[in-house]
Amino acid sequence: MTKPRIAFFDFASCEGDQLQIVNLEERLLELLQHVEVVAFREAMKEDSDNYDIAFVEGSITRPADEERIKKIRANAKILVALGSCAAIGGINCLKNFRDQVTVRKEVYGDKWELFDTYEARPLSAVVKVDYAIPQCPINREEFLSVCKALLTGQKPFIPDYPVCVDCKMAGNVCVFEKGMTCVGPVTRAGCGACCVTEGAICWGCRGLIDNPNTYAHKEVLQKYNLNPAELTNKFKLYFGAKPELVKNPEVSK
Repeated sequence: MTKPRIAFFDFASCEGDQLQIVNLEERLLELLQHVEVVAFREAMKEDSDNYDIAFVEGSITRPADEERIKKIRANAKILVALGSCAAIGGINCLKNFRDQVTVRKEVYGDKWELFDTYEARPLSAVVKVDYAIPQCPINREEFLSVCKALLTGQKPFIPDYPVCVDCKMAGNVCVFEKGMTCVGPVTRAGCGACCVTEGAICWGCRGLIDNPNTYAHKEVLQKYNLNPAELTNKFKLYFGAKPELVKNPEVSK
């Protein structure tokens, strides 16, 4: 029986999501008993355009990226956005709040005109994305779970309830009780509230749940006499992609 062929690709990113996969170590060897990896720059030299499932990390940040991701989409039976940058635009979208020429000059200096880049956006702004594994970086266990579902012809399960549920399950004291603000009430769970458990806040790296209760979120701010502007700034870290680009109806058919 022929094994499904999978490939990994990256665009603008830190490649931390692919590193998570490499770090599966012996569990990666178990996965390789069921699939054939034909392209994975982080782990092998070989490369092929013949694959069934494409896992793609990173956001689209230049016109040339569009041509490449469209080619990957055309070759793949299933395309999975890997990590925050690919799924929602991620950290790269911080530059979207600034003048793009200024950003290019700061990054590339007097050679800025040679680099054709634009506002960062998720893969779904350019091609149809079948599934997304959110988080920054991805959760290795969730990656394996998605792989298992795809290999058995099932729809991968990605939670659609807020991080607050994960926080309660972890026994965390709500950060709002500590005078802090977080975007957990509207962020997709599935991370086990790892950041809050370690003493930080939820920054929203898993993206919004499908129907976020923004009114309830405002009520929480009012209850604790917190400044909405501070919360808005936190949304900028991972939610800088323009709403109309997060899921472009022209490419989602």
